[in-house]
Amino acid sequence: MARRRLLDDAGWSEFLALPTEDQDLMRHCTLGRDDLADLAGLRTNHNRLGRALLMCAMRHPGRVLGPDETPPEAMVTYVARQLGVDPGVFSAFRHRDQTRREQIADLMQLHGYRSLDRMEARSLGLWLTPTAQVEPRPSVLIRALVGEMRRRRVLLPGPRVVELIVHGARSAADRITQGALVRGLPSDILMALDDLVVACSDGTSSRLAALRGVSVSPAARNLVVLVDCLQTVRALGIDRSRATAVPTRAFDRLADQGLRMTVQHLRDLVPPRRRATLVATMIRLEESLTDAALAMFDKLMGSLARKADRRMQDRTAEALRGARGHFQVLARAGRAIATAHEADADLHGAVDATVGWGRFLRAVAEAEDLFGPNGCDARADLVGRWSPIRRFAPAVLDTFRFEGGPGMRLLLDAVTLLKTRLQSSRRSVRADLPTNVVRRGWRPFMRDQHGTLDPRAWEVCVLFELRDRLRAGDIWVEGSRRFRGAAALLLPKASFALLRAEGPLGLGVPESAGDYLDDRRNRLRSGLTDLSEHATAGTLEDVVIENGVPKVSPVKAMDRTEAERIEHVVYDLAPRIKITDLLAEVDIWTGFSACFTHQRTGRAAEDRIALLTTILADGINLGLTRMAEACRGASLRQLAWVRDWHVREEGYAEALARIIDAHRALPLARLWGDGTTASSDGQFYQAGGTGRAFGDINARHGKEPGVAFYTHVSDQFDPFHSKVIAATGSEALHVLDGLLEHETGLRIERHHTDTGGATDHVFGLMALLGFRFAPRLRNLKDRRLYTLPGLTPPATLHGLVDGTIGPDLIRRNWDDLLRLAISVRSGHVCASAILERLAAYPRQNDLARALREIGRLERTLFTLDWLRDPNLRRQAQSGLNKGEARNALARAVFLHRLGEIRDRTFENQVYRASGLNLIVAAIILWNTRYLQQALDELDRIGKPIPTGRIRHIAPLAWEHIGLTGDYVWTDERQPKPGALRPPRRPPSLLAS
Repeated sequence: MARRRLLDDAGWSEFLALPTEDQDLMRHCTLGRDDLADLAGLRTNHNRLGRALLMCAMRHPGRVLGPDETPPEAMVTYVARQLGVDPGVFSAFRHRDQTRREQIADLMQLHGYRSLDRMEARSLGLWLTPTAQVEPRPSVLIRALVGEMRRRRVLLPGPRVVELIVHGARSAADRITQGALVRGLPSDILMALDDLVVACSDGTSSRLAALRGVSVSPAARNLVVLVDCLQTVRALGIDRSRATAVPTRAFDRLADQGLRMTVQHLRDLVPPRRRATLVATMIRLEESLTDAALAMFDKLMGSLARKADRRMQDRTAEALRGARGHFQVLARAGRAIATAHEADADLHGAVDATVGWGRFLRAVAEAEDLFGPNGCDARADLVGRWSPIRRFAPAVLDTFRFEGGPGMRLLLDAVTLLKTRLQSSRRSVRADLPTNVVRRGWRPFMRDQHGTLDPRAWEVCVLFELRDRLRAGDIWVEGSRRFRGAAALLLPKASFALLRAEGPLGLGVPESAGDYLDDRRNRLRSGLTDLSEHATAGTLEDVVIENGVPKVSPVKAMDRTEAERIEHVVYDLAPRIKITDLLAEVDIWTGFSACFTHQRTGRAAEDRIALLTTILADGINLGLTRMAEACRGASLRQLAWVRDWHVREEGYAEALARIIDAHRALPLARLWGDGTTASSDGQFYQAGGTGRAFGDINARHGKEPGVAFYTHVSDQFDPFHSKVIAATGSEALHVLDGLLEHETGLRIERHHTDTGGATDHVFGLMALLGFRFAPRLRNLKDRRLYTLPGLTPPATLHGLVDGTIGPDLIRRNWDDLLRLAISVRSGHVCASAILERLAAYPRQNDLARALREIGRLERTLFTLDWLRDPNLRRQAQSGLNKGEARNALARAVFLHRLGEIRDRTFENQVYRASGLNLIVAAIILWNTRYLQQALDELDRIGKPIPTGRIRHIAPLAWEHIGLTGDYVWTDERQPKPGALRPPRRPPSLLAS
């Protein structure tokens, strides 16, 4: 059976081309002393030159010259110059094939080269098989194989032979992976795996489709269904440790294939491959269903808390409105008592005569109910809401085995007791219910007005305590990736010790706690003194400190009248273009579509237009169904197939990196910044349609549910990272993710956020990792600053500095702080995941407290700089303005479906965010290139724009881009290779 080609001719030219660049010629075609001595024995110049070129070709690219092949002129000239002969004499050698063959045989014997035979091909295939297990991309495998053949001095055969070796290695790798996953499984498990893809007897879809399609929208009934699906997966009896029998990347790839393939496709696979794919899929499903169920438990408990809080607020407001009359009674009674007291009269009689003693007592009772210890606290309402919790709590407690450290033993025993009570019919029994497992603030709400313990209130409190400790990582669940123990998130101590012994860790702080504290002490002393002197002298720009309270004037907005006029002139020259043509043109420049490789084969998409259409459907929020109706030449089935097999988050990340790196290389981009500064901010998108239920009620954005796209933007306007976060969550948790996880060549040194992105933990981790964190802080009067023991702030700053850092806590946990930073920087743990755990820790956790102390110290130093340096405030404002301008472009691009997110699954939401960010980056790159063309055109007609004014032209306009209408792809509208579209020349511009 004929094998499909892995690379086209253009791809193979990379491996077989002879060197032409100066650096490659010096590396591969420089003749040594022994080479020159060997060549000196030949009588004629053309034989010497021919033999030398044959020898150089054998070294690189590792093949023989063909009988009619002429090497590149640069290569012939470079070799001829070393021999002192005329390059033109090679033509005499090229026409003598017998001499060429004799020279090849002699060179092979002299230098140890050999031709590829069957045994060598088998050996190379075995050598390549382990790599093929983890790397599906043909270009990578061919590069590795060609490199090994060069190392072994095996002359490269034709591309077809090399591809056959790669095909064989990939087939062997698949067999090994499949055998390792399936080997030893009992026949009943194999039959159960086969049954997963069989259509159900009632005509509905298969069991696998039901397991993969379970809803993750937070609802009690959905949580019960999730738990049932998890039990179904567990009932198969597949040991999770089988995942470790193959390389991680091989397992992940096989599991992803099982989650993406249609059931029909899986059913048609040969049994070994189908069963191995299903094993990986079931192991992955067990993990993902576990995480989804626990996350839903967390969200449902949080939703109950928010509802209780809203009910309490509404009830309090209503009670206050209804209690107006009672307050008037109390006020009149109080005034009567005061008057009677001053007159030394009867107080009882004064109250009785003024309002009546009965009305007075009723008013007192109403005030006690309203402002009593439980009157305004949502927890008082929450502990009575057992019925909603009863719908899902038993399923959670029966399904998961909770584990924790020694400090959590009492709570784990209480959870076990709660589980037993839920299974018993005698739940009203109060005997020996431990109350010390619940935090002190909850304990009063577990008892009624007579002080008697309410069992159901106790159960609610235990469940909330369990939820909080799961968040913190104090309690974990085996088999979960998200809810693992906190210790498992960090790099193992043994590995960290070895890294530290190898040499400097390369963090942003000294490796000694003493050195760090000494440096910060000196900087703090200097900063306090300098700020005090400037405050006393009144020389702080736009800052006044009165009674220790700083007042910072807002940064004055620049007058953009002239900038807008220039921007209008320049963009008038930019060509008008459809978004399809823009995306296709940027792909021609960068080749970003090649990043979306096939999930299994690793090849680029054959139907490039279908791939670009799928990306566009994500980015403009149109969706595949409506996109198939609006475009020509691509059916919904084609688009869905491309989405399933080619579109992945890593492909989006790699494609975005290509576009941004191409943009960074443009001279105009360097006028906007040097690429070392960035900002980040979240953009809220409302949920709509059938997907409304997935959102959480949001205090910041109102009662409409939705999600936020959190995006990092460089000072060159490049949106180099974007992720989907919960609209109710803290943005601060995700600040570091974009700085550490992007794949571009950017090297960010300073980062800006708004006040919502700044917490003490973020300040501390930023400092440990070596980033300069410069958020735009508001309400400085409400933020306490801190000093170190022994440092007394100047009198003018006493009201500003009101706290002391604990250096002993920092010293005691310094090694763990460094291990935390290395774990985050190396990618062992995601920054947002560990920050979420640290934020949820109880106060007694030393690591969380130590990081908070470092954050307080770093925030204090930054605040001193913020008050003294107006340039820092302007830079932060400028960085955030670029992010907000990018958000305006994103909002314009994301125009369909009223700009609402209607996808229920997190994966599809991620694709929406990534597609949007990719299209925004493509528009920025396209605008920048054509802005440069417009500027050159203005120079040509004698109307140049000064460089200082060019900096204020942003590549974010979209009025000249057609974002709506039919989405048509055609090569006829594309400019010729290497050319740009001609600029528009409005008569108004030329006449002005």
